[in-house]
Amino acid sequence: MRIAIVVSEFNGDITGRMLEAAQQRAAEMDLEVGRVCRAPGSYDMPFLVDALLKCGSIDGVATLGAIIRGQTKHDEVIAHATAASLQALSVKHGKPVSLGVSGPGMTVRQAHARIRPVARRAVEALLELHKEAGRIRA
Repeated sequence: MRIAIVVSEFNGDITGRMLEAAQQRAAEMDLEVGRVCRAPGSYDMPFLVDALLKCGSIDGVATLGAIIRGQTKHDEVIAHATAASLQALSVKHGKPVSLGVSGPGMTVRQAHARIRPVARRAVEALLELHKEAGRIRA
């Protein structure tokens, strides 16, 4: 399976470590990471995911981001819009897009605690969905 990873540059100290964990998990699972793309923020990731899935050589996309609570509810708006857009792209293209975006409502400390488990699970979900879709289509 050939995957891509789209990672948010916002909160880069966290998402950079998420990228390392995701790439490590992909290697452990013998998945080829064909592309790594960087988006300014989580909200911007769907644009890149759509482009990657259109190219045809990618079987699924793992997304990585950290949406941390601020003084307003902006984190909730970003998280909900991002999740809905990514899910719609997965259905549109018939390929898995995993949500490795932690938040909303999360503190910096909570974001750090979620780096490894969220990133690893984003990669694992791609393979699980790809296999299950193959069984359905067979």
